[in-house]
Order: sequence, then C-alpha cells, then structure tokens
Amino acid sequence: MYATYHLASAEEVGNDIIEAIKATFKSKPITIIVEESPISNAQELEAFLLTAPTFTVSQINAVNNATKSIAK
Repeated sequence: MYATYHLASAEEVGNDIIEAIKATFKSKPITIIVEESPISNAQELEAFLLTAPTFTVSQINAVNNATKSIAK
C-alpha cells in the first residue's frame, strides 16, 4: 500500500499528516521519501487527481479538503 501527500510548501508539514500516516499504516514498517513536487498549485493537483486511476474517492476527498485549507 502507498499514499501520496501533495503540499504547497514544506511549511505545511504538521502533526495532522503524521497522524494520517499512523492511522493508515498502523504498526506496519514504512519508508518516507520526500521530493520537490512538479505540482505547484491546487488546479494542477486537481487535474492530476482526476486522471490518476490509483486514487480512491476517500483519498481524493482528503486532498480536496487539504487544498481548500491551502487556498485560504
């Protein structure tokens, strides 16, 4: 299993993301890789999500909620 989190800035990394990772993967071993994203704004992220077949509805909803908070 894998999860992708897109953030507009590294400044947005917070406890909510850490808690989401913990809730998703529980006690399983994980690897965290951080890279600069080619997606630079909410519109590009939405376009990417709509074309990405691996995302579930709940993942898309979670990202939509996150992008709403980014836009504020």
